[in-house]
Amino acid sequence: MEDQQKIRGFKDLIVWQRSVALAVKIYQITRTFPREEIYGLTSQIRRAAISIPSNIAEGHGRGSQSAFASHLDIALGSAAELETQLEIALKIGYLSQENHVSLLAELTEITRMLYGLLNKVQPNRHAH
Repeated sequence: MEDQQKIRGFKDLIVWQRSVALAVKIYQITRTFPREEIYGLTSQIRRAAISIPSNIAEGHGRGSQSAFASHLDIALGSAAELETQLEIALKIGYLSQENHVSLLAELTEITRMLYGLLNKVQPNRHAH
C-alpha cells in the first residue's frame, strides 16, 4: 500500500520535493561565487537547478503520459547540465570539494529517481 499512494499533484512527488530542496541549496551556495559571475556561471547553475523541479511540475500538469515523459527527459537534461556546471565550478575554485561532493550525491539520487519515474510513465520506451 505504501508504494501505491495516490499522487494527486506534482508536490506529492518526492523527486520534485528533493529537486526543489537542491535548487534552494544551489542558490545558497552560489551566493559565495564572485559577483562578476552573477550573469555567467552562477546564472547557468541556478537556471539548470530550477529547471529540474519546474519540468517535473510542468510535465505532470500537462495531464498526458507522453507530455510528462517529455518533461522528465528535459529535467534529466538539466540534471546533466547542472552536473557539468558544478564540475566546472569546482575546477575553477568557486565550489569547495565538500559542497561539490554533497551536491553531486543529491543530484545523482535525483537523477536515479527521475529515471525510475520515467520508466513508470513510459515502461516500453527505449533506454538512453
